[in-house]
Amino acid sequence: MNRQGYFQRIVVVAAAAVLVAGCAKEDTGGTSESGVPLIKSGVLTTCTHLPYAPFQSKDSSGKVVGFDVALIDLVATKLGVTQEIVDTPFEGIKSGSDLNSGKCDVAAAGMTITDERKQVLDFSEPYFDATQALAVLTGSPVKTLEELAGKRLGVQGGTTGEDYIKKQVAEKKLDIEVVSYRDLAALQQALATNQVVAAVNDLPVWNEYIKANPSRVAVAAGFDTGEQYGFAVKKGNTALLTTVNEAIAAARADGTYDKIYATWIGDKPTS
Repeated sequence: MNRQGYFQRIVVVAAAAVLVAGCAKEDTGGTSESGVPLIKSGVLTTCTHLPYAPFQSKDSSGKVVGFDVALIDLVATKLGVTQEIVDTPFEGIKSGSDLNSGKCDVAAAGMTITDERKQVLDFSEPYFDATQALAVLTGSPVKTLEELAGKRLGVQGGTTGEDYIKKQVAEKKLDIEVVSYRDLAALQQALATNQVVAAVNDLPVWNEYIKANPSRVAVAAGFDTGEQYGFAVKKGNTALLTTVNEAIAAARADGTYDKIYATWIGDKPTS
C-alpha cells in the first residue's frame, strides 16, 4: 500500500469512529414503570454512608444489606426497577448536595429528621423511632454523663448524637472532652482501643456491635431524644417522595415492615 492510500484508510477509519461515538447514547436518566423520573434508567440510586449496621453495612460477600436497604428495596419494586447503592460521606447526604448534584435519587442513611435538614431535604414519613445510647467497655463503672468528668467521650461527627452530647455538655457545664470521629467504624474502634472512655450513637447500632462483639462493649445508659428516621429526596421531588411513603405504608399494613424489623432490629416495640 502506498503512503497516500495508507493515509486515506486512516481518515476513513477515524471518521467511522467519530460516527459510532456520535451515535452512542449516554444514560442521562429515565423514568420508572410508574412514571417517576430517575437519574439512571432502570435503577433507583440510593445514597448511604457505610458502615451503619443494622441499617446498612456490607455482609461477608461484600453486598450492602440492612434495615434501610430492605425498605428501599420495596420502593424499587414498586417502581419496577432495582436498587443501586452509592457509599458517600454523610455530610453530602444531610446537606442535600448529593441529591441536588444527581448522585442519587434517594438518601437512606439512618438519618434523623430535623428542622434544619428539612430546609434542604424533603423527608418521607418517619420509618423508625430512634434513641441515643452511651456505650462503654464491659466492666466500666460509668453509667452517666456526669461520671465522665475529666474524660474523653466519642461521638460520630455530623450526627444528631454529636449535637445532643455537645448541648448536654454545654448546658450542664460538664468537664468532658467530646471527640468527633468521621464515621461509626472509627468511633467504635476508638472505644475498643481506649482512645475514649465512652461513646454515644444510636441504640440499635450499639446493639448490633455488641451482638458481633460479645462481652466487649455494654450499653451504660439510654437517652430518649424523641428522634425519628426518615428517607430523603431532593426538594420538590414529590413523585418519588409519594412512592416512598406509599411503599412504607403498604409494608406497615401487610406486615412486611414488622418482618423486616424483626430481621434487622429485633422484637418490635409494642408501643
